Amino acid sequence: MRKILALSLALVPTALSAAQAQPSPQVAWFKDLKVLSTVAVADNGDLFFVGSDTRVHRTDARGVEKWNYATGDIGRAHPIVTPQGTVIAASYDDNVYALDASGKLLWKTKLDGDLFASPALRTDGSVIVATAGGSVYALGPGGQVLWTYKVGAPVFSSPAVAADGTIYFGAQDNQLHALTPDGRQKWAFRAGSLVFSSPALDRQGNIYFGSSDRRIYSVSPDGKGRWVRGTGLFVNASPIVTSGDLVVVGSYDGKVYAINTTGEDEWTYDAGAPVAAAAAELADGSVVVPDLSGTVHAIGRAGQSLWKIAAGKKIDTNVTVSDQGVLYFTTEGGGLSAVQKQPPLADGPWTTFRGVPSGWGHTLTAQEAQARAAARKAAATAVLAGRPATPPSRPAPTTPAPAPSRPPVAQTPATQTPAPQPPTTTTPVTPTAPTRTPEQYAQAAGQGARTLDGRVYLPLREAAGALGTPIRLLTPRTATLALPGQAAAAPVRPVPVRYVGRIPFVPLAALTGLPGVKAAAHRAPTGVILTLAGRTLTFPLNFPALTPLRSQPEYPAVLRRPGGV
Repeated sequence: MRKILALSLALVPTALSAAQAQPSPQVAWFKDLKVLSTVAVADNGDLFFVGSDTRVHRTDARGVEKWNYATGDIGRAHPIVTPQGTVIAASYDDNVYALDASGKLLWKTKLDGDLFASPALRTDGSVIVATAGGSVYALGPGGQVLWTYKVGAPVFSSPAVAADGTIYFGAQDNQLHALTPDGRQKWAFRAGSLVFSSPALDRQGNIYFGSSDRRIYSVSPDGKGRWVRGTGLFVNASPIVTSGDLVVVGSYDGKVYAINTTGEDEWTYDAGAPVAAAAAELADGSVVVPDLSGTVHAIGRAGQSLWKIAAGKKIDTNVTVSDQGVLYFTTEGGGLSAVQKQPPLADGPWTTFRGVPSGWGHTLTAQEAQARAAARKAAATAVLAGRPATPPSRPAPTTPAPAPSRPPVAQTPATQTPAPQPPTTTTPVTPTAPTRTPEQYAQAAGQGARTLDGRVYLPLREAAGALGTPIRLLTPRTATLALPGQAAAAPVRPVPVRYVGRIPFVPLAALTGLPGVKAAAHRAPTGVILTLAGRTLTFPLNFPALTPLRSQPEYPAVLRRPGGV
């Protein structure tokens, strides 16, 4: 054995701190409903899906059937529930079906190939549908064909409609296509291989998708590449864009990637099995994603494991979350599981596959966003009125209902890194008169320092007070500081922040990178000296406590092997 010295001032990684994981939620009920498609959820909690029995089904929130309608074949596309209550479903029999709220056929339209991709609803009530025959159609509210665009290659990627009406989808010609609202090509962006992944859109209209070439792409609305992130295997899953503006997508390499919209890695989570389905962000900032081994993972804001549910059967469809806080997932064979008393979806640009539980697939208008927020609030109020209040950090345990087969088993990891809790809105900060001297601020900052993700962090407000840099703007992810002698309108590169509880922390390395800041590190217990605008301050940092010695075996692979010495 030998001692490995893991000592860092600000830039050298250190051991991650650990905290107890949240208790895993229990599966409230499991039913063998022969579900084949992704499940759509209406505002009232009713479920819609296409089954392996070649029927479109509507059930209540507990899986009790209300009606079904026979189609000519199976289908896997995500159904749409329109604001008027119409259900639009696609099938492998080449038909698009529109059913009223009672299950009566309103219209059906036959197209030129199997419908694997999920349709997209436009704000005028028309629908965009892509086929394996290599065409994209616009269908009017009555099912009539408004226009057709010939791609020349099968389309399995579900179209997404931007705020300006532009239609984006991937195809088997290795390209992401952009069409005008009237069906003319705007541009095509070439990836290195097939594009099964469905695009997601951020607040600025940028597009994100994966490819079989083992890459995640970001493309601007004018068709120019913004960045590329390589992965270990192909990316068929569809990305989401979280409320914190992170692009989250899984890969067949068994990892879930979180990348900010400028292309920088925020965290990578090791699921341990290929990921083919899209994630969903919940209102508490956690991300839920299933893998092909049959495990549903809940991932915290910092990329740490919160809980796992092991279903034991493959999951290759997306999880669905209702406004009432019920999380649904489907396992191989069509069994549907429900996990109750969860947060609803987060309020972000594209926080689940197709953007909303009812499967619209377009960027919401301001009016739609307000209506969705009101629906979530009404559902949450109704749920809270019907059950005792529970602490938000510990969901109340649920009792599984009897099931025809063995329900999934919850698993809880032993440790996790601390989950930051940022505010939900961007907050302009008004400078206030200091209540402590710079030296006192520096003392408090040093005493409050901690190690997160291998870097030394200081409490933001104390660090800013010590340096005399008031906080201009504080968001869930960054802080903008007013530097001495700088005009209020002058551009300043924001520094990243992390939250522990509701306290913002800033990396020491980010402070040393600010214009005009000079740093000098000294051996403990002196700490670190920072100089800015002629002001020199010592931040007392207890490096032995922040970066402890770690004992590691000289030959770890041998020692971990059964029977090793």
